[in-house]
Amino acid sequence: MSESISRRTSRKIRLKNLFVGGDAPITVQSMTNTDTKDVKATHEQIKRLVDAGCDIVRVSVPDEESLKAFAVYTSSFDIPIVADIHFNHKLAIESIKAGAACVRVNPGNIGGKERLTEVVRAASDFGCAVRIGVNAGSLEKKILTKYGKPTPEALAESALYWSKFLEDMGFLNFKVSIKSSNVIVNYKAHMIFAEKSKAPIHLGITEAGIGLYGVVKSSVGIGALLMTGIGDTIRVSLTGDPVREVEVGNYILRCLGLRRDTVEIISCPTCARRKIDVEVLAKKVERKFGNLHIPIKIAVMGCEVNGPGEAKEADCGIAGGKDFSLIFKKGNVVKKVPNHEALGALEEVINELKEERDAG
Repeated sequence: MSESISRRTSRKIRLKNLFVGGDAPITVQSMTNTDTKDVKATHEQIKRLVDAGCDIVRVSVPDEESLKAFAVYTSSFDIPIVADIHFNHKLAIESIKAGAACVRVNPGNIGGKERLTEVVRAASDFGCAVRIGVNAGSLEKKILTKYGKPTPEALAESALYWSKFLEDMGFLNFKVSIKSSNVIVNYKAHMIFAEKSKAPIHLGITEAGIGLYGVVKSSVGIGALLMTGIGDTIRVSLTGDPVREVEVGNYILRCLGLRRDTVEIISCPTCARRKIDVEVLAKKVERKFGNLHIPIKIAVMGCEVNGPGEAKEADCGIAGGKDFSLIFKKGNVVKKVPNHEALGALEEVINELKEERDAG
């Protein structure tokens, strides 16, 4: 029985030089929180996001001055830059002309069908994608009146309505985001929508919060849907430095086996048997090997007795002892070295694994 996730079949769309949906890898995105008009600060933040592994960057365009700065970003970076638009459909059209790979609009606040139609036509003319946003805070009055509050059914109905609206126009290069700060509402709304639509889905838990709570809330909300096969691109919404959003997003995908192009480091929770400081050793391993683009799992264990066996599913690892460490590969001990030589010995095994993968 396969332990991999079977992804929902969705339509593939294009954002500049990147694809979302279909058989394309699930992407991680974030949004700048600098003043868009501050070109130096925003440019630097986008660069930091890219360096952290961000696939798509969204930038708010609230006014004409921000629009001018937005054009700088679209011409400076190869990755897709998305224009985040609220209320003013003309800014959406001008952002498209300024090189946006995608525009994010909420039909509930953009001004109705006529204005949305103008935006979609411009997107079609310039090869730009559209993200239809349906949020609990911007549902149409008609739907709110029908359901009384932003229920899962209300959110799904709005998303399905606007999806059909774009499809009836003959425009298919769009994705849909349905967001609520309530994890259960968010989950149920996506389950309803995904069953009735082939549009690619942008996942996220809006206003997830700060610190550990925000990380856990986003991980539960996004991870639960990804495990059902739903989701083509994700954004972890945290208060603070957006680089953290990218880190968490990539960790979510790696935990679920949906991003296999990087090293995964696991470590034991420790117990009284340990003879080394596992946390310190794990951090050393993370610093030395964490940024390698090799799809392997490295284990850091605090016990030379059970370590290799407990971590037998890892590709390689260290089981530390008082004076000596065991280096293991595929569950088998291959070396016993003094603790100060452990990282070097582990690196040799990692290089062997890389050579084997390259050859195979």
